[in-house]
Amino acid sequence: MPPGLNSPPEACILVEYGVRNTDMEIKPIHRESDYQGALKEIDRLIESQPGTPEGDRMDVLVTLVVAYEARHFPIPEPDDPVGVLEYYMESRGLSRVDLIPYLGSKERVSEVLNRKRGFSLAMIRRLHDGLGIPADLLVGRQGWNYTTKYPPHAGLTIRDKSDSAE
Repeated sequence: MPPGLNSPPEACILVEYGVRNTDMEIKPIHRESDYQGALKEIDRLIESQPGTPEGDRMDVLVTLVVAYEARHFPIPEPDDPVGVLEYYMESRGLSRVDLIPYLGSKERVSEVLNRKRGFSLAMIRRLHDGLGIPADLLVGRQGWNYTTKYPPHAGLTIRDKSDSAE
C-alpha cells in the first residue's frame, strides 16, 4: 500500500514555507504571511517539471493561492459597473471624496455608489481617462430594457430601437 494511506490526519505533511524538502505538507492559507510565503515558494518552484515532487508541490500551492485570492481579493462581475468602481476604489485606496472630480459632486457619488443613479457617458469618460477603468466595464449589461429613470443595476439606461415604436 502506498505510504500515507493508513496515516492519521495529523501525519499529513504541512507546507512549511521556506522549508525545502520533497515531502509535501499541506495546510490552508489563513493569513497574509501564509499567502506571501506560498507565493515565494511558488516563485522558487516555478521551473519545476510536472510529475516531480517539486512540480506536485507547486501545483498544490497554486491551488491554495487561487482559493485564498478568490476569498480575499474577489473580482467583481463585469456586468456590475458599481462593483467595478468599488473594486478600483479599494485596490487603489480611493475614497468617495476622490471620485468627486469624476462623478460631479459628493451627492452624485453617493447616488451612484448606492445604485440610485446610473453612470452618464461623461462620467464613464472621466473615470476611463482619469483612473484608467475600461469603459466597457462601466457600461454594464448590454441589451437590457430599463424603463425606470434610475435602473436598479446602476448601469446606463439602454433601450432597444424596437422600444421606440410604442
